[in-house]
Amino acid sequence: MPDVAVVGSGPNGLAAAATMARAGLNVHVYEAAETPGGGLRTSELMQPGHLHDVCSAVQPMALVSPFFRAFELSRRIELITPELSFGSPLDGGRAALAYQSLDRTAEGLGPDGAAYRRLMAPLVRRVNGVADFTLNQLLRIPHDPLAAVLFGLRTLEQGSTAWNARFRDDLAPALLTGVAAHSVGGLPSLAPAGAGLMLGTLAHAQGWPIPVGGSASIARAMIADIEAHGGTIETGRRIDSLRELPPAKATLLDVAPPALLRLAGNRLPAGYRRSLSTFRFGNAACKVDYILSGPVPWEAAGLADAGTVHVGGTRAEMAVAENAVAAGRHPERPYVLVSQPSRFDASRAPEGRHILWTYCHVPAGSTVDMAEAVTAQLERFAPGFRDLVVQVHVTSAAGLAEYNQNYVGGDFAAGLMDLRGLIQRPVINPVPWRTPLGGVYLCSSSTPPGPGVTGMPGFHAARYALKDIFGKSVPRLGL
Repeated sequence: MPDVAVVGSGPNGLAAAATMARAGLNVHVYEAAETPGGGLRTSELMQPGHLHDVCSAVQPMALVSPFFRAFELSRRIELITPELSFGSPLDGGRAALAYQSLDRTAEGLGPDGAAYRRLMAPLVRRVNGVADFTLNQLLRIPHDPLAAVLFGLRTLEQGSTAWNARFRDDLAPALLTGVAAHSVGGLPSLAPAGAGLMLGTLAHAQGWPIPVGGSASIARAMIADIEAHGGTIETGRRIDSLRELPPAKATLLDVAPPALLRLAGNRLPAGYRRSLSTFRFGNAACKVDYILSGPVPWEAAGLADAGTVHVGGTRAEMAVAENAVAAGRHPERPYVLVSQPSRFDASRAPEGRHILWTYCHVPAGSTVDMAEAVTAQLERFAPGFRDLVVQVHVTSAAGLAEYNQNYVGGDFAAGLMDLRGLIQRPVINPVPWRTPLGGVYLCSSSTPPGPGVTGMPGFHAARYALKDIFGKSVPRLGL
């Protein structure tokens, strides 16, 4: 019998399993799908030789996540980090460009360059403190209180109606809004502002890496380490009840709260069940993947070198689109998050071909095909884009929910990311990874620090399980 059972092989389940296996425990991972990885899968969605990331594509957290740093991910896989992390195109062939160099970025922002530098420079200088504050449970004293204060004040500014107070032009606001809108929610508001400032800080401190061969390379590295330390990954094995699992000493669940309710049945106390049943999920995404016969013909100079492009126009236009989704409507001109990995990684498509990864936000549970609206936005800022399209693959919000049960309604964040959702995830507790069931821990993105490929929810859960059940400390995770 295993010492540890892990249900779900997304990045958090694998992080938990790797940590436990490194501690010398016998670990068995159960995955319902035929392939492991969860949000780290890469597949030939349309044609052979064209590798598309099914969920996450660019990995800003790969170099800063405490788990991945300890795991030495950058020594295990090849990461390509474009000098130009992201950009936001505007009409008329203009674009705001976020380089790794903060000074170079500021130089391109015209009259707002100095103001943008003053906003971001203190966070970039204290990037480790910012990462510590945002990648751990909020109900704790941060290791770098000054970084937390600086980050909090800037989040209050950019998450309120004062978000334009320091700017005079439209380039810097568009740059900030494009990255803030990664977090699904109305604009301006605190959670998107905080997410945007965190991601922007990483862009200038280290860049946004793209894994060679796709995000599945991260899952493969984690699985290889688990197996090298005696762990087992079993795919095609759906668990519908905790009673189906062997009597392991510790059980770690990379599942959303509704699945925990189903797995545990009536074994959970009534109060905890109420918290899980009222856990709130957010709006969703419609993913549109393309095969192209050439690179995206961006009108704005420089965007071809961007690993990520935030397509939506001005700050005001992106806010209109995101607020429409928050009100339950499909925007006519959606905000579109775009990654062009084959521009940097030739292994992703045959010679002469490119792949393009995009999604836009939609109301939860949507079955609407947003391909035409996404294509129109791309054509707006890259005239001639339509002529390059070879094939399109669409996954609606309902399709995302079917693909991964943690994406309830198509919410890939596995829980609403507002102020309450950051603290009550899924319960307000100093150790929210513990459940009331002895030896059972929750380690999905529905626990702190929330979404993103960080491995931290799994690492936190494993850390407490090691201490509580086995009396062990966190082992060395590196090579």
